Amino acid sequence: VQLQASGGGLVQAGGSVRLSCAASGSDISTDFMGWYRQAPGKQRELVATITRGGRANYADSVKGRFTISRDNAKDTMYLQMNSLKPEDTAVYYCNADVSFFFGGTQILWGQGTLVTVSS
Repeated sequence: VQLQASGGGLVQAGGSVRLSCAASGSDISTDFMGWYRQAPGKQRELVATITRGGRANYADSVKGRFTISRDNAKDTMYLQMNSLKPEDTAVYYCNADVSFFFGGTQILWGQGTLVTVSS
């Protein structure tokens, strides 16, 4: 079982990027999911989280610009990032609490995807 993040790249300030995070594996269910980011020289910080029921929470720095969503049927989470700023430049990581149909849970991290916002 693993998380695969994708969608990063280079974008100009004011532009948009959509990140995806897919959980692969059989007999699993993704529960609480979230996006984190780590800028050069800084600690990893929370960007947004979403419950399986769709309740979302955002860091103050991204409220009104970023939208987190998910497709439970595909065990996939998305982050729509609009009005990007240079300070949004970071490696973005996805995280998920995974439950196995036959018992047990696991916390997974994706490999990270780089978003670079040029001024």
